[in-house]
Amino acid sequence: MTTSLPARPEVRAELTERPRRTRRTPALRALTREVTLSAAQFIYPMFIHEGEGDQVITTMPGVLRYSVAGAVARVGEALALGVNTVVLFGIPGHKDAQGTQAYHDSGIVQVATKAIKAAHPEVTVIADTCLCEYTDHGHCGPLCEIGGELTVDNDAALELLARTAVAQARAGADIVAPSAMMDGQIGAIRTALDAAGFTHVPVMSYAVKYASGYYGPFREAAGSTPSFGDRGSYQMDPAGGYREALREARLDVDQGADYLMVKPGLPYLDVIRVIRDAFDLPLIAYNVSGEYAMVKAAVAAGMLDERRTVLETLIAFRRAGADAIMTYHALDAARWLKEDQQR
Repeated sequence: MTTSLPARPEVRAELTERPRRTRRTPALRALTREVTLSAAQFIYPMFIHEGEGDQVITTMPGVLRYSVAGAVARVGEALALGVNTVVLFGIPGHKDAQGTQAYHDSGIVQVATKAIKAAHPEVTVIADTCLCEYTDHGHCGPLCEIGGELTVDNDAALELLARTAVAQARAGADIVAPSAMMDGQIGAIRTALDAAGFTHVPVMSYAVKYASGYYGPFREAAGSTPSFGDRGSYQMDPAGGYREALREARLDVDQGADYLMVKPGLPYLDVIRVIRDAFDLPLIAYNVSGEYAMVKAAVAAGMLDERRTVLETLIAFRRAGADAIMTYHALDAARWLKEDQQR
């Protein structure tokens, strides 16, 4: 029995551009990619608590609260995967209205920084410079009353944030990263660092940080949920638009920031691009806890392929203009990239 082939359709002569030609094989696709992704571009967030043993965080599968010893070991794992930068969030054993453990020389971030740098001097340690994990009310500075309502005393907070940054630098932090969204915090910290002899320590500004619903898992992990109200009076309005984002970034650039950050990342890819186009400082995207938790939940429900989803998300940050990405997926993503290189 003879089977006749269907007639070949006539190809239109004007079809001269065929983008599929350059996507035909993995090697061809890799040849001309505009966006690169490497473990060296990841910043791994770590929660450090006082006491012994590592603790599970129920809202963030795979993320732990580390003891100092556990953190030292985990940093070693990160370095082996090519993740050379970590950011430390402290969970103190004692909290008070002033957040005193944030700027004490024996504060948990300072202790952990010294231990990590002693064991792994090659790692870059970023210290999160804020007070919300250290205050008993969960806000990012001491409180005052304005118009009959309690709120953060902006200028009093500046002094404490500056003291915190100096204590972190004295402990060996390579970068300090103020995240409180207080007006003037970058200038206050830069002045204090310089006066203390730390002119070489850069400031990574959480310049464009929104009052976001994506922070829930972080607040459970760090024990930093506000005891009243919210942070909408100092963090940015999600509907504020580009002008507010540009203004916040410009103020921090003028005050001496060395890096800018947009937080959260995924809902604000457009803002990352706007900041990238307007300023030439290195730009960080923070792939926050809620974004991480959503992927983990969808993977657990069998709805998503974790590897493909995570790497696609990280590529999106790079494509939008981020130079580096702060992400809880850092070690998994680095492992996947390493496996790809070994194939």
